[in-house]
Amino acid sequence: MSHKIQTLSGYFHEYQKSVLEPEAFWSRIAESFHWRKKWTKTLEWDFEGPNVKWFVNGKLNLTENIFERHLYTKGETPAIIWEPNNPDEPNRTLTYSELYRLTNQFCNALKAQGIGKGDRVIIYMPMVPEAAIAMLACARVGAIHSVVFAGFSASSLADRINDCQAKMVLTSDGNFRGQKQIEVKAVVDEALTKCTSVQKVIVLQRTHQPVNMVTNRDLWWHNAIDGQPYEFEAEEMDAEDMLFILYTSGSTGKPKGVVHTTGGYMVYSYYSFLNVFQYSQGDIYWCTADVGWITGHSYIVYGPLLAGATTLMFEGVPTHPHPGRFWEIVDKYKVNQFYTAPTAIRALQAYGLEPVEPYSLSSLKVIGSVGEPINEEAWHWYHDHIGKGNCPLVDTWWQTETGGIMISALAGITPNKPAHASLPLPGVQPVIVDAEGNELTGNNVEGNLCIKFPWPSMLRTTYGDHEKCKNVYFSTYKGMYFTGDGAKRDHDGYLRILGRVDDVINVSGHRMGTAEVENAINEHPKVVESAVVGFPHEVKGQGIYAFVICDMTGRTEESLKEEIKETVRKIIGPIAKPDIVQIVPGLPKTRSGKIMRRILRKVASKDLSNLGDTSTLLNPEVVDDIIKGAGL
Repeated sequence: MSHKIQTLSGYFHEYQKSVLEPEAFWSRIAESFHWRKKWTKTLEWDFEGPNVKWFVNGKLNLTENIFERHLYTKGETPAIIWEPNNPDEPNRTLTYSELYRLTNQFCNALKAQGIGKGDRVIIYMPMVPEAAIAMLACARVGAIHSVVFAGFSASSLADRINDCQAKMVLTSDGNFRGQKQIEVKAVVDEALTKCTSVQKVIVLQRTHQPVNMVTNRDLWWHNAIDGQPYEFEAEEMDAEDMLFILYTSGSTGKPKGVVHTTGGYMVYSYYSFLNVFQYSQGDIYWCTADVGWITGHSYIVYGPLLAGATTLMFEGVPTHPHPGRFWEIVDKYKVNQFYTAPTAIRALQAYGLEPVEPYSLSSLKVIGSVGEPINEEAWHWYHDHIGKGNCPLVDTWWQTETGGIMISALAGITPNKPAHASLPLPGVQPVIVDAEGNELTGNNVEGNLCIKFPWPSMLRTTYGDHEKCKNVYFSTYKGMYFTGDGAKRDHDGYLRILGRVDDVINVSGHRMGTAEVENAINEHPKVVESAVVGFPHEVKGQGIYAFVICDMTGRTEESLKEEIKETVRKIIGPIAKPDIVQIVPGLPKTRSGKIMRRILRKVASKDLSNLGDTSTLLNPEVVDDIIKGAGL
């Protein structure tokens, strides 16, 4: 594993090489993979287009680099260990050989149902090994998967199916989540009433609850694989062929299909996994994310498996059947690297130390954080009580669009500093710019975080709408990728992420466009207009605060607030349900009709200092009404 950085001076040396000679740097790493045909040029790019190509004309199949590359040496090594929602249910371990056979068998099932290269397949499944098998099988047959988190509503699912014109949906009869049983198949059935492109639905039996199966469209997973052979010749793909589409919320209502391609994503997810977590052969690595998010793609499935690692998949939630469940699992499997979200840490911190005390956690070598900046209090609790003060804590910053971790300590190599993402990975060239796009050099500067040079796993486009990709990511600052985040570089040159600077709220590590939530609220027949902002929430990081103008006839305020929350839950999913709904007589607007969200953010955060000059507003008196209504 010569690609693993061992020392701090080694990091600086590698980083220097990656910036001075990026093409030579990434070529050297890519050469350790199996390519059917080597690339003719390492990189072509311009951020104006944007047009980025890595490993131009290279031919490969990503799954050959998981299976064929590892089978002789790691055939009997556990690839996936699965821990079910219910601790009394048997767990499962799939070795690399078994995962290979099951993936091939499902490839043949996909082919038999008419799925081939370039077809889009939606995966809407629980956290079970079959979800990973589905992703790998799509990659092996050359189909493009789009995993949709199985907590999204029928309407959100339909939007995603229609946007990518998916030909197939893979789902389950139901999901177990904590004490709940979720009727997932019914959600798919409802979504498909609004979709015309889907020809087949394959349904995994998970909860064994009765479901409606549509003749000639739906078939059971076990019937689909029945009698299918365990061999399958992987499809040859170009390095720039699409691997997957993952939808992310933006500041406008419609979800954006972020497109990742094969070669660059493969190289970067492997390299970043190996170095950030300092994975050694034989370690047990556990990322608690769901495969519906980019973290699950890059650091449960692709990164670890490309590195020949053992990756643990957990179906349940951190508090079921008790708030010590995470720590019980760490001890049960002797987990070495543990990667979770600040939301989970803060939720568990609220239970105190009693749920942690029965567990030794002595196997842990690295703990990590993902999804949003981790606050200092949670950082110290996690570091002191879970890492026992002797585990490096990697606070990773990255995005769906970046494909892999961009700024992070390397475990045990980069000195830790609470709540700082720290330094960029080799190959990543972050810059902090002011509002005009001028680069702020040196230390002790604060501004907007951009990246000025391509890295292999970056998004290539937004599916079916390249113009949107250009407008959202490459047009704010010329010649740079704009992350949408603010950042600060401190006196040591460490980067600290300050959170979103656009109209996007980060709820429990999941990005939610304010416009998307507002559109859902406005669907309620009694709602006239709404404005949504984020506010500090001690568990989720940010909560959703909705200011709503309503027609109150025939309704009490309380019943209307509940109906509004329920409307959002139905349209987007439980994750987007507002924490607070305040019914207001009006919204503060400029004379051109723009809602002054800055004022609403202050009210939502209970911070009335420095509201700024409100006299220029179209309706300054409404501010006092809103403040009074918020009980401030």
